[in-house]
Amino acid sequence: MMRDQYHTIAKDAYGEYKEKGSKFQAYVRSVHNLKECEAFLAEIKELHPKARHHCYAYRLGLDKLKDYRANDDGEPSGSAGKPILGQLDSKGVTNAMAIVVRYFGGTKLGVPGLIHAYKVSTREALDIAGAEERLIMDEVRLRFDFALMNEVMRKVKQHKVKMKAPAYDEKGCTLDISMRQSERERIVEDIERLLGVTADLLD
Repeated sequence: MMRDQYHTIAKDAYGEYKEKGSKFQAYVRSVHNLKECEAFLAEIKELHPKARHHCYAYRLGLDKLKDYRANDDGEPSGSAGKPILGQLDSKGVTNAMAIVVRYFGGTKLGVPGLIHAYKVSTREALDIAGAEERLIMDEVRLRFDFALMNEVMRKVKQHKVKMKAPAYDEKGCTLDISMRQSERERIVEDIERLLGVTADLLD
């Protein structure tokens, strides 16, 4: 069966770690696309305009080989973004982003010290945030003649899918319904057995 369940961050959270005068402030949030990641980063940069580094990592979707990024934002290569991403992965979350803001305290920590600091601050935020299971839902638009309304509604209620209020125009009716991604093909095939009903997957 198609995998349509995943775990993500349950709520926004904050974690902090201090070492030799440097302060590492971690923020975590559930995100669903690149636009939300960019907005989150812009929000944290506005909150901390004087910070020397705004390092981050995110993972989107279920494919671990793509749709992720780790950014060191001027720290030594591999000392910030990767440890942050590693904490997201150790928690088993996706559609998730963590940003760690660093205020430099005047003493260099070295790469091992930086890795530890970014790891610990991110882990603290993730522990506070917790994780929750979510489903990937697909939305489908049904089109049909008004005369088929009762039959279509009967089918939709039979499958216990979520639906929006029907819309009407000169061409007939449209009804948007949503369901688990893994169940879409079966449900749509059953509804389309009603002659005159077409179904289109919405973005």
